[in-house]
Amino acid sequence: MKDVRAKKSLGQHFLRDLEAAQKIVELMSLHGGYDQVLEIGPGMGVLTQYLLQHTEYQTSVVELDRESVEYLNIHYPTLKGRIHSADFLHLDLSTFFGGKKFGIVGNFPYNISSQILFKVLDYKDFVPEIAGMFQKEVAVRIASKPGNKDYGILSVLLQAFYDIEYCFSLGPEVFSPPPKVNSGVIRLKRNNVSDLGVSESKFKAIVKMGFNQRRKTLRNALKALQLPENPFLNKRAEQLSVADFLELTRLAEANSPIIE
Repeated sequence: MKDVRAKKSLGQHFLRDLEAAQKIVELMSLHGGYDQVLEIGPGMGVLTQYLLQHTEYQTSVVELDRESVEYLNIHYPTLKGRIHSADFLHLDLSTFFGGKKFGIVGNFPYNISSQILFKVLDYKDFVPEIAGMFQKEVAVRIASKPGNKDYGILSVLLQAFYDIEYCFSLGPEVFSPPPKVNSGVIRLKRNNVSDLGVSESKFKAIVKMGFNQRRKTLRNALKALQLPENPFLNKRAEQLSVADFLELTRLAEANSPIIE
């Protein structure tokens, strides 16, 4: 079978750099003691070939593109029964591996990469580790610390539950077809936080409220909550750490029980 044709509608850009592919796979450290790995969007298997070399875990893949699924079935017979023709965003991750924890890896489609991570957050207790390729702008944002202009909603929400490391960058030339952006590889490892100590939905709501008007101080961005006086209100959202946002959420819960 000839190579798969990259489809713009699916955000497909196939990685051609074998060294980079191997480095991404080697980032999977089995943090959290899992023995199952799910690759999202394997395409023609540039990562898959290296994942299958690791017998310490079992690799499964989920691929929406039927042409890629056919290619994988032909070229990777050892994956038989573990090639899932599906949309990752519609999977129930709590039952996918029988309730067991699993790592996630991939050269993620850039057009849905943020959605993938928001979904992972919903199933964070099942996913102790993620490693993969993102548009560089997104990768930098996820790993950014407070006080940085790249720091945003996804930074805070993910860093509440994961330790994040920016690993390396790649240019467009190592992909086919080349994207119009640079790419970045990051690794996320689940931290020890099991309970934020506040309502998670309220925490998310306050983070989003703060960043949706990020040029304003939090006094103005969160004005609707009528929070009691606090030094945090004189700052902008990008200046607050995860712990600071948790403190704001505690204040809001005490003062405004209804926050959605």
